[in-house]
Amino acid sequence: MKLQGKAALITGSDSGIGRAIATTFAREGADVVVHYLEDQRGAEQTAHAAASHGVRAEVLQADLSDPQQANALFAQAVGRLGRIDILVNNAGKGAGADSSLDIPLDAFLDVLHVDLVSPWVLCQAAGKAMVERGSGAIVNISSVHEEISSPGNVAYDAAKGGLRMLMRTLALELAPKGVRVNNIGPGMIATPMTVDRLHDPEQAEQSLQRIPMRRAGEPQEIANVALFLASDDASYVTGSTFFADGGLMRNAGGA
Repeated sequence: MKLQGKAALITGSDSGIGRAIATTFAREGADVVVHYLEDQRGAEQTAHAAASHGVRAEVLQADLSDPQQANALFAQAVGRLGRIDILVNNAGKGAGADSSLDIPLDAFLDVLHVDLVSPWVLCQAAGKAMVERGSGAIVNISSVHEEISSPGNVAYDAAKGGLRMLMRTLALELAPKGVRVNNIGPGMIATPMTVDRLHDPEQAEQSLQRIPMRRAGEPQEIANVALFLASDDASYVTGSTFFADGGLMRNAGGA
C-alpha cells in the first residue's frame, strides 16, 4: 500500500499504459481519476478494475488538444477527489509522415497541444496546488524520442524533447517546495497504438532487432516505474528521465 491515502489523476487511462498505471496505483491504495478522450467504455473498465481494490475511481472526459479543457480537467478532478497528490501526464499522440516537411501545420500544432502544452497546463495547475500543501509528485510519460530523433516524426520528437526540458525546469523550481517531477521514457511497448506494427512480421522484426532485449515491453512494466516515482520510495528522486526501453537507448546511441 505504497500510495495509501493519496489521490491521483492519470490522463489517457482508458487503455494501455495509462490503464496499467491507474490500476496499479489503486492496488497500492490511491484513489484515482481516470481520464479519456473518446473511449468512455474503456475508461469505465479501468475505473471498475481500480475500484475493485477498494478505492474511489472517478471517470472524466477532456480533449487535451484544447489546453482550456486540460485546465478544467484538473479542477474537476480536485472537485471529485478533494485534492490531487499525484499527476501522471500519460495521454499523447503522434503525426508521422514519410517526410517531416509534409506534416501540415495544424497536425504539428495538434501534437504539440496534446503532448506538451496540455501537460504543461496540468503541471502548472497541479504544481500550484502541491506547493500549497508542501508535497506532491508529477510523472510525465515521455518517450525515448525525447532523446532519439525519428525521421518523419518531427512533431512528436519536438513535443517529447520539450517535455524533457519542462520536467527539468519544474524539478529545479519545485524541489525546495516538496514537489518532485520526473519523466518516464518508454521504448516499444505493446499497447493499442503499437499492435498493428507488432503483428506485422516484417515491421516487428525491424523494431525488435534494435532492442537488446528483443521484445516489446508491457504496460505493467511502465506502471511499475511510475509507482516507484509516485511513491515515497523515490523521495530523493527528481529531475530525471527513467528510460524503460529494453536497452534501446544504448543501442540507438541516446544520451
